[in-house]
Amino acid sequence: MPHDTPLIATIVAGLGFAFVFGALANRFRVPPLVGYLVAGVLVGPNTPGFVADASLANELAEIGVILLMFGVGLHFSLKDLLSVRAIAVPGAIVQIAFATLLGAGLAWLLGWSLGAGLVFGLALSVASTVVLLRAMQERRLIETERGRIAVGWLIVEDLAMVLALVLLPALAGVLGGQPQADDHSSLLSLPASYGIWGVVGMTLAKVVTFVVVMLVVGRRVIPWILHYVAHTGSRELFRLSVLAIALGVAFGAAKLFGVSLALGAFFAGMIMSESELSHRAAEESLPLRDAFSVLFFVSVGMLFDPLSLISNGLPILATLAIIVIGKSLAAFVIVIAFRYPVATALMISASLAQIGEFSFILAELGVGLKLLPEQGRDLILAGAILSILLNPLMFLLVDWMKPWLEKRAGKAPEETRSIGPATEPGQLASVATAWEKEDGAPPRTALADHSILVGYGRVGSLVGAGLKEATLPFLVIEDADKTLAKLKADGIETVAGNAAIAEVFSAANPEGAKRLILAIPNAFEAGQIVLRARAANPAINVIARAHSDAEVEHLKGLGADTVIMGEREIARGIVEVVTGKTTDPAGPAFEVRSQPA
Repeated sequence: MPHDTPLIATIVAGLGFAFVFGALANRFRVPPLVGYLVAGVLVGPNTPGFVADASLANELAEIGVILLMFGVGLHFSLKDLLSVRAIAVPGAIVQIAFATLLGAGLAWLLGWSLGAGLVFGLALSVASTVVLLRAMQERRLIETERGRIAVGWLIVEDLAMVLALVLLPALAGVLGGQPQADDHSSLLSLPASYGIWGVVGMTLAKVVTFVVVMLVVGRRVIPWILHYVAHTGSRELFRLSVLAIALGVAFGAAKLFGVSLALGAFFAGMIMSESELSHRAAEESLPLRDAFSVLFFVSVGMLFDPLSLISNGLPILATLAIIVIGKSLAAFVIVIAFRYPVATALMISASLAQIGEFSFILAELGVGLKLLPEQGRDLILAGAILSILLNPLMFLLVDWMKPWLEKRAGKAPEETRSIGPATEPGQLASVATAWEKEDGAPPRTALADHSILVGYGRVGSLVGAGLKEATLPFLVIEDADKTLAKLKADGIETVAGNAAIAEVFSAANPEGAKRLILAIPNAFEAGQIVLRARAANPAINVIARAHSDAEVEHLKGLGADTVIMGEREIARGIVEVVTGKTTDPAGPAFEVRSQPA
């Protein structure tokens, strides 16, 4: 058996180094993606030692982009996409135009041609899919209004870049470059001799055709396949069907319609989200999604030459300023102009203050067409690396600036209004009207001796129904917009946001609460909330859920009074049905929780 295995070596080195440096970054309270980028630099050709195969790493990273966009599509409906079109479409177009002008201006100062300036500016105008979505997911913003705007903005940028990639070969001769021979990269591609408007028209027709096919055919076929495979009872086949649909639709979209792989995967996920099995599909694709998205950051790091920071110092700083400052200011002004809250404008600005995979593709195409000098590609690469590294700091800066900007804007005092039936006997649930539109710090509840319910999913909703039936006062901390809207319609008081964030948890008045119920499945996040609760109110009764003995011990070690493990409770229920006897929850077989205080 041959031992020359560059694919295995690339995967092992990429994931191995990423794990080591990601863990070190996390240890020093730096986002793990910084460690992944460092790992890429170390296994790349510009540093001594082992050198991974860069071409293979790029292809593996592309799979990560496909799976990540597929996962976003699973949580993003067509209705959500259309709901933000009024800001996402004009906002993305204006921001692309502004960043392209800034990039062209820098290219002119460096003595480049008009064509080089156009390619350079376009490359600086489009944000990285992976970085933006990672930031959204880490802050649990995908299902919020801010998340929908950011993802919609991203989709418009992707569509614009698809159009640019098709038009550049046709325009290369006019812009002073070398026209590229038509290789018919997609089955429906047109040669440049059809003219500029012919190419534009065909490109738009292909995108529209793809969308129509997905909405008409895909909406029927994809859910049918999922349900058919689910009825076979084979988890292995179901997982395989999810991956085959995600990768197959993405690849078919690129080859048949000339649409980007990421955009094809997004539509596949969005169509699949209409199936009742979408939640399970998301769970099955999650491990591979995480692994391959890590390889994306490693592949970016492999392209970076640390010595370029010295040889191209000033141009790199100017490029970075366009990406981090110029694009951010443009996005901020655009969102504010549409009368969105300051917090929303700041978050979107921070999300877009980086560049990534489309920028690399444009740079390579520009160099191949003799439009962009190799120095331009180096500047784009350095700008991408540094902007990705600085992106977490942008979010920290946003958190710091938000209160100051809101104060300068003269934010009106919050007022409350009744929204429905009581969550406590004789009392109306209320929320701040300003908080319904503002994404800043939520108002503090007036409840006392109440229960704080964190999470309102399958478990939390059942707990909430029980509390309401028992007329026990409670409020819910939740971060999904759809769930929040339903809770408010039902008259249940809510605090919007992630309970692990100090200002969100503080709004639930933990000092005056009687108990904290953690209905979220993530034991690590639940542990952070337990620590916050104990610090605010040592006497509060903490009840949590877990899925393993290790999670039980973890949560109890942090101070949870009661930890209920779902699998053991199911087993106890089965034993009771079989034997007809009530099982002692404190017995040896079910000793997973202490008695409530």
